[in-house]
Amino acid sequence: MKVIITGSTGMVGRSTLNECLANDKVEEVLVVNRRALGLEHPKLKEYIHVDFSDFSIAEETFKRYEACFHCMGVTSVGKDEAEFSKYTYDITKSLANVCYAANPRMVMNYVSGTGTDTSENGRIMWARVKGKTENYVLNKGFKDAYMFRLGALIPEGKVSSGTSWYKYIYIVMSPFFPLMRRMKFVTTSSRFGKAMINTVLYPQENKYLENKNINILALK
Repeated sequence: MKVIITGSTGMVGRSTLNECLANDKVEEVLVVNRRALGLEHPKLKEYIHVDFSDFSIAEETFKRYEACFHCMGVTSVGKDEAEFSKYTYDITKSLANVCYAANPRMVMNYVSGTGTDTSENGRIMWARVKGKTENYVLNKGFKDAYMFRLGALIPEGKVSSGTSWYKYIYIVMSPFFPLMRRMKFVTTSSRFGKAMINTVLYPQENKYLENKNINILALK
């Protein structure tokens, strides 16, 4: 399979990228970033795209791919609803529109978060916005689509967060990682990436994947 990954400069996207590069069933990976990743691999191709509000120029490039793993995201801390929506809903909508135009048989995966509110009417701002985003992707008409409602993620190997205060939290929590790995409501970077790939190989009836579902899917 040939896949597109956004957000590969971040922890979630890099987790997905690492597993795609290591998996024999993944033939080619196109990373879409604003800046070069600085990584070389026979499977890896890069598409540098500055304006994430408009992906229309990428439609012809995207036609060759069978899945898009949209791992890019921003924190809601310090942002009002309009700004958070711009970086969450608007960008995802733009990407989904072009992916669908390029190949409606594509599998589209969106990384949201545990607690996402698909009613779009709840009291928590980020949950409403991510719920609206989930709804848009699921209703677009793709061959298949999955919402990865990620909770606690344990980084492995060279995977790390690009956010300084997240890095500090992971350093503090690292002595507890061996215990946390055994908890079904916690996942790891390798399990997460494997589950992303397995949505394409093993279609699931459940389109909302919490950590416990991610862990099960990763074992296929």
